[in-house]
Amino acid sequence: MSLVAVPFYQKRHKHFDQSYRNIQTRYLLDEYAKKKRASTQSSSQKSFTQKSSSQRASSQTSSGGTVCRLCAKRVSTSSEEEEHEKKRRYHSLLASYGEAKRERFLSELAQSEENVHLARSLAQEKLDKYALQQMVEDKLAWERHTFEERINRAPEILVRLRSHTVWEKMSVKLCFTVQGFPTPVVQWYKDGSLICQAGEPGKYRIESKYGVHTLEINRANFDDTATYTAVATNVHGQVSTNAAVVVRRFRGDEEPFYSVGLPIGLPLSSVIPYTHFDVQFLEKFGVTFRREGETLTLKCTLLVTPDLKRVQPRAEWYRDNVLLKESKWTKMFFGEGQASLSFSHLNKDDEGLYTLRIISRGGVSDHSAFLFVRDADPLVTGAPGAPMDLKCHDANRDYVIVTWKPPNTTTESPVIGYFIDRCEVGTDNWVQCNDAPVKICKYPVTGLFEGRSYIFRVRAVNNAGISRPSRVSEAVAALDPVDLKRLQAIHLEGDKEIVMYHDDLEGDVQIPAPPTNVHASEISKTYVVLSWDPPAPRGKEPLMYFIEKSVVGSGSWQRVNAQMAVRSPRYAVFDLADGKTYVFRVLSANKHGLSDPSEITSPIQAQDTIVIPSAPGRVLASRNTKTSVVVQWDRPKHEEDLLGYYVDCCMVGTNNWEPCNHKPIDYNRFVVHGLTTGEQYIFRVKAVNAVGTSENSQESDIIKVQAALTVPSHPYGITLLNCDGHSMTLGWKVPKFSGGAAILGYFIDKREAHHKNWHEVNSSPVKERIFMVDGLTEGSLYEFKIAATNLVGIGQPSDPSEHFKCEAWTMPEPGPPYDLTFCEVRNTSLVMLWKAPVYSGNSPISGYFVDYKEEDTGEWITVNEKTIANRYLKVCDLHQGKTYVFRVRAVNASGVGRPSDTSEPVLVEARPGTKEISAGVDEEGNIYLSFDCQEMTDASHFTWCKSYEDITDTEKFKIDTVGDHSKLYFKNPDKMDVGTYSVSVSDTDGVSSSFALDEEELERLMALSNEIKNPTIPLKSELAYEIFDKGQVRFWLQAEHLSPDASYRFIINDREVSNSETHRIKCDKSTGIIEMVMDRFTIENEGTYTVQIHDGKAKNQSSLVLIGDAFKAALEEAEFYRKEFLRKQGPHFAEYLHWDVTEECEVRLLCKVANTKKETVFKWLKDDILYETETLPDLEKGVCELLIPKLSKKDQGEYKATLKDERGQDVSVLEIAGKVYDDMILAMSRVCGASASPLKILCTPDGIRLQCFMKYFTEEMKVNWYQRDAKIASSEHMRIGGSEEMAWLQICEPTEKDKGKYTFEIFDGKDKHQRTLDLSGQAFDDAYAEFQQLKAAAFAEKNRGKVIGGLPDVVTIMEGKTLNLTCTVFGNPDPEVVWFKNDRDIELSEHFTVKVEQAKYVSMTIKGVTSEDSGKYSLNVKNKYGGEKIDVTVSVYKHGEKIPEVTPPQQAKPKLIPASTSA
Repeated sequence: MSLVAVPFYQKRHKHFDQSYRNIQTRYLLDEYAKKKRASTQSSSQKSFTQKSSSQRASSQTSSGGTVCRLCAKRVSTSSEEEEHEKKRRYHSLLASYGEAKRERFLSELAQSEENVHLARSLAQEKLDKYALQQMVEDKLAWERHTFEERINRAPEILVRLRSHTVWEKMSVKLCFTVQGFPTPVVQWYKDGSLICQAGEPGKYRIESKYGVHTLEINRANFDDTATYTAVATNVHGQVSTNAAVVVRRFRGDEEPFYSVGLPIGLPLSSVIPYTHFDVQFLEKFGVTFRREGETLTLKCTLLVTPDLKRVQPRAEWYRDNVLLKESKWTKMFFGEGQASLSFSHLNKDDEGLYTLRIISRGGVSDHSAFLFVRDADPLVTGAPGAPMDLKCHDANRDYVIVTWKPPNTTTESPVIGYFIDRCEVGTDNWVQCNDAPVKICKYPVTGLFEGRSYIFRVRAVNNAGISRPSRVSEAVAALDPVDLKRLQAIHLEGDKEIVMYHDDLEGDVQIPAPPTNVHASEISKTYVVLSWDPPAPRGKEPLMYFIEKSVVGSGSWQRVNAQMAVRSPRYAVFDLADGKTYVFRVLSANKHGLSDPSEITSPIQAQDTIVIPSAPGRVLASRNTKTSVVVQWDRPKHEEDLLGYYVDCCMVGTNNWEPCNHKPIDYNRFVVHGLTTGEQYIFRVKAVNAVGTSENSQESDIIKVQAALTVPSHPYGITLLNCDGHSMTLGWKVPKFSGGAAILGYFIDKREAHHKNWHEVNSSPVKERIFMVDGLTEGSLYEFKIAATNLVGIGQPSDPSEHFKCEAWTMPEPGPPYDLTFCEVRNTSLVMLWKAPVYSGNSPISGYFVDYKEEDTGEWITVNEKTIANRYLKVCDLHQGKTYVFRVRAVNASGVGRPSDTSEPVLVEARPGTKEISAGVDEEGNIYLSFDCQEMTDASHFTWCKSYEDITDTEKFKIDTVGDHSKLYFKNPDKMDVGTYSVSVSDTDGVSSSFALDEEELERLMALSNEIKNPTIPLKSELAYEIFDKGQVRFWLQAEHLSPDASYRFIINDREVSNSETHRIKCDKSTGIIEMVMDRFTIENEGTYTVQIHDGKAKNQSSLVLIGDAFKAALEEAEFYRKEFLRKQGPHFAEYLHWDVTEECEVRLLCKVANTKKETVFKWLKDDILYETETLPDLEKGVCELLIPKLSKKDQGEYKATLKDERGQDVSVLEIAGKVYDDMILAMSRVCGASASPLKILCTPDGIRLQCFMKYFTEEMKVNWYQRDAKIASSEHMRIGGSEEMAWLQICEPTEKDKGKYTFEIFDGKDKHQRTLDLSGQAFDDAYAEFQQLKAAAFAEKNRGKVIGGLPDVVTIMEGKTLNLTCTVFGNPDPEVVWFKNDRDIELSEHFTVKVEQAKYVSMTIKGVTSEDSGKYSLNVKNKYGGEKIDVTVSVYKHGEKIPEVTPPQQAKPKLIPASTSA
C-alpha cells in the first residue's frame, strides 16, 4: 500500500476539541453530573418503596378473610383516612425536598458559571500564547525555507554501486551513498523494471540510513542475474548508478549464459557446450486484423536443435525494424518451444510490421507479418479516430513539447484540431491544457510543477465530435537536463575524484550575468519557443528568468511572464498578433536582483514554418497474392517533415473508400492485405505531416486481386505409354501451378542410364502432353525430364523419370491408361477421369477396372465388379478425412492389361467454400447452368462437359464466360438434354462441380422459360369483392406491377362496361390496384365479372362468378349494410341488448346507444308493456342498463329497448326464455357457487339440517347432494330444498346410517363448485343430542295449555250492561283454567260467573257492570307441559258519558308459562 504524505498546512494546523478546558472546570462539570444522577436515582427509589408498601397493605386487606358489611365499612373508612394522611405527608415532604433541591441547584449553577468564566479566561490566555507561538514558528519556517534554498543541491552520488558474482542460494547486498537537499528519493530497478517489495515478499529488503541506501537480495537464484540500477531524485535533479549481479551454480556445465549489457566487463562462463542452434518455424503468425481495445497474442512455434534447458538462443521482437521492450502494453515470452508477444490493450500505435528474430551464434532466423489495428467505434457517430504515437520532447522544469500523429479520416470529416490533456503521475485527474483546438500536431504544454512527473494524451476534433483519447505517453519529469551539465569531475591524486558544480568555482557572485544566445528554437502561427544559454557566471543562488517582447519599431518593451518566473532556459510565448514582427530579450534574476537584458533576438514573426505537403505522385498497383496487392507511389515534391503516408482503397463500382493503414507509414511502398480474391480495386495515397494531410493522389489503374505471375511448377507423373523398339511414347501430367499464366508448352530432355549429360529432345515447346521420342537404341535404358514454359519463362524441370527400356511391346493385353485426374472431391466421394491406353493390344478395349486403397496400405480394392466402358467413374462411400490412391486397368478380349501408374494421394474432404453448379432461366427465358470461381488466374479457363466429355456441339449449347462467371446455355432444350453436366476450372486447386439434369428439373426450367418468353402479369390478389358501410359493392384486384402504359377493362356477363355513375372504375398504377364500385347492388347484377389487363407483351385476366347462393349471400350482405347505414342516421343502438350477471347475482340487461340528443326518448318494455324503472337512463353516457334481481320464471318474457325522436327510431329485442334463461341460471350459479359458504349444521325438531348460504338460490339451479360420494334423491327421510339465501338438506329422524361425509355441489355449465362437511363422530353426536332436545321441546309446545282464540285485548262497556268474555282453550292433558282481576283471584258470585264446557270452551260473565269492574282481567291456562296467560283490559263508562276513544280491539297476545312454574 502506498503512503501519502500529509500536506504542509495539515502539519501546521492543530485541531482543537473540549480538552482545552482547564482541570478545575472539567472537575466541576463531572461533580455536577454525578450529583444529578444520584438525586434522580434516590427519588425513583422512594417512589418505588411507597408504591410497594401500598400494594402490600392492599393485599393484606384483601386476603384477611371474610368480615361483615358494617366492620368492612369501618375498616375501609379508617384505611382511607390513613391513606389520605400518608398522601398529605408525602406531598409535604416532596414540596420541601423540591425547595431544597432548587436552592442546591441554584448554588451549583452559580458556582458553575463562575468556573466556566474562569475556564474561558484561561482558554483565551492559552490561545493568545498559541497564536504568538504560531507567528514565531511561521517566521522561523520562512527563514528555514530561505536557508534551505541557500543549501539546495541536486543529488550527488558519493559511493557508487559495485558488481557482484555470487553462488546460488547466497544473499547479496548492494550499497551506495548519495547526498543532496532536499533529501533525494531513491528507487531501485532490475533490468529497467521497478522493484516492488510487495510483489515478492521476503525476496528484497530495501533500507536507507544517513544517506546510505542498500538493496539486499535474499537467497539469489538464476533469475536474479541482471543489471540493478538505483535512481536518486529530488526537485533539483536526478542521478543514477548501476551494477551487475551474476548468480552462478556449483556445476559449471549447467550454468546458463547471460548476456547483460553492463558498464564493465564481466567474466563469462568458461564452458559453453553449444554455440550453434538450428531454428525451424513450425507455426507462424500471419497477417492479423484487429480493433483498438482488443487483446492479441502473436505466437510462433519453434523447433530449436539442440534443445538445452539452460542455454537458449535469444528472441527479439521488432516493429518496423525497431526493437521492442516489455511494457505495460506488451509482454514477451520465449521458451517451451514457442515465442510470443502479447498485447493487453491494442492501440493504433501497435500497427506495423512485426518481426521475430531468433539470434544465436549460428545465425539469425526470422519471420515477419503485418498487424493492422483499426479504430474502435467512436463515442460520437462521425467522430474521428484517436491520434497516435504520442511523444514528449524537450522536457524542462515547467514545460514540455508534445507531438503526435494525426488519424486517417477516410470515412469521417476532416480533423479541425486537437485537445491535449495532462495528468500527474499517481493521480487520475486529467486536465485539459488548451482551451481552443490546436491545428498542428505539436504543442508546448506549460504550467508544470518542477520535480513532478506527468503523462499526456491527445483527442482529435471534427465537426461531428471528439474522438477517443490516444494512448497515454510515457511519464516525463518536469526537470531541466541542463542542470546535469553544470556538474564536473575533478581528478585528485590516485584514482580519487570529486564531483562539484561550476557555481562553486565562480567565486562570490551575487547578481547574475545576462543570458546569452537568445534565439527562437521553434516558430509556429500560435506560439514561439525561445531558448537561451544560462548566464556565466550565474552565482550560487536559485536562478530565474524574465522574458520581454517588443513590436519592431515601437521602442517599448512588455514583460511576458510578469506573474510567474521561469526557471528553465526555454519558454513558449503565446498570444502574438498576426502579421506583426517581434524582438525578444531575456533577463536573469535571483534574490539579489536582476541582470542586465540579454542581446535582443533577430526580428521574429509568428507563422507556420511547415505547410501541408503536396499530394504524392503516380500510384502503381501490382499483383502480389490472392488477397493482397503491392501499392507503390512517387514521393511528393515537398516532403519536408513528413510523418508518413495513408493508403486508401475502393472496390470498383462502389465508390466506398476504406483506409488500408491506420498509422502513417514511412516508406513509399505498401502491401495492402485483406482484399477479396477476384475483385477489382483502385488505390490512392495522401501524405501526412504535423500540419495535416495532403490532397489525395491520383487514383491508380484498376487491378484485379489475384496471385502474381511466376514460372510454372514442374510437370510430374511421366509414364511410358508405348514402345516399338526404336521410339517411346511418353505421357505426363500438367504442373500443379501454372504460375498465373497459360502454359505455352513443354521441353523434354533425355539421357541414357548411367550417363551424366542430358540431351534436348525438342527445340520448340510441345503443346500436347503426349510425345513420341525417336532415335532410340533398342535394348537401352533411358530416363527423361520435362519442363513447362509460360509467358514468364521456363519453370524447373521435373524429377528424372524411372528407367524405361527401349523394347517393343507385343503383349496381347492393352497398355496402361494414363493421365488420371480427379474432380468434384467431396466429403465421401470423388470423380475420377483417365485417358485410354495408347497401346490397345491385339483387340479393341472393352472396358476398365478402377482400383483404390488407402495410402500406405497393401491391399487394392476394385470399385466396379464389371467393366465400365466410360473413361470416368464416381467413387462413393469413401471415408472423410482419409487419403487414397487409385489406378486403372484396361480390358480387351485377351484379358486385363497393365495397370496405370498409381495416382497421387487424394484427401477425401470438401474444400472450404465449395460451390456447386446452379440451374436457372435468364430474363429472356434462356435456360442455363452457371458456375462461379473466385480463385481464377489469368491462365484459368472453364471446361464444360456432358457425361464428362467436352461439349463441342455449338448448335445445341452456348458457353458464355465473363471474368470468374461462366454459363452454359441450352439453345433448343428437349428431352435429349437430360444427363450429367460438369465443369472444371484449370490452374486452380481442383475446383470443379457437376449437375444431374433429370426430366423433372428440365420440365421445371422449360415451364419457367415459357413464362418468361410468354409473360403474364403476376397478381398479388385475384378479382374479389367487398361491401362498404353504405351497401356499395367494390370489385377489385391488385397486380404486382403495372407500367404507365398498361391497359385494362371490366366485363360483366360478356359485356364490357365503362366508367359511369353506376359503375365507377379507376386504376392506381403505382400500387397495381384496379377497382369498380357499384352504388346499388340489385338482383339484376347476378352474373360473371372479369378484368382483363394488358401491359406490353404481358397480359392476364381474373374472373369472379356471382351466381346462385354466392350472389344471394352478397346481395343480402349489401342490403344489410345499406339498411344499417340508414339506421345509423338517427338514434340507434351501437350495441344491441345483451346481458351479464353482477357480483350481487343480479341479471343486468345492457345496450349501448349512439347519435342521441336531448329529445331522444328511451323506453324499456316487457311483453310490449312499459317496464317502469326507478331512474331514467342517461343517454349521454351511451350505456343503458336494467337490473333484474333474483331472477325467476316470472321474469321470463320478451324485453325491448326502444329509441325514438324525430329522426327515426330503433329497437333492440332480447327474449329471456329457453336457452337464454338457462344460460342466465348457469351464470348465476357461477357467481353463487364462488360465493357459497361452508356447510353448516342446523338442528330442528324434525331432524338435522345441512345448510349452504349463498347470494341467491333458486331450485332451477343444477345442485346435487352427496353422502359418501353417493348422490342423494329427495325423499321423506332426506328432503332437499332451499330458500332465496340458502340451499338445505333435511335429514328427518336421523340414525347411525346417516353418518358420513356430505357434499353440496352446484354446476355452472363449466365448473362444479363443491362444499363438504363430515357429519360423523362428535359432530354427529352433538347434532343428534340437540335434535332430541328440540324434538322434546316441540312435543311440549304442541301439548301445553294454550288459548286458541276469542279474547280481545281491550273491552269498553257501559255501566249496567252484562259483559261476557268467551274463548277456546286447548291442552293435553286438559288444562286448568283460572281467572284473575288485577293479578288477584276472582271470587265467584252472582256478579262473577265462570263456565268451562267440554274442557275446551271457557267463559266469564259479569252481570250489571259497574265502574268498579274496570281493570285488567287475566286468564291462566296451564297443564303439566306449561301454559299461557292472556290479559284483557275492561273499561266501564257511565250512561250518558261520551264513549272513550280507544284503539280498535285486537286479539289478546298470550304470555307463556313455563312447565316448571305450572308444576
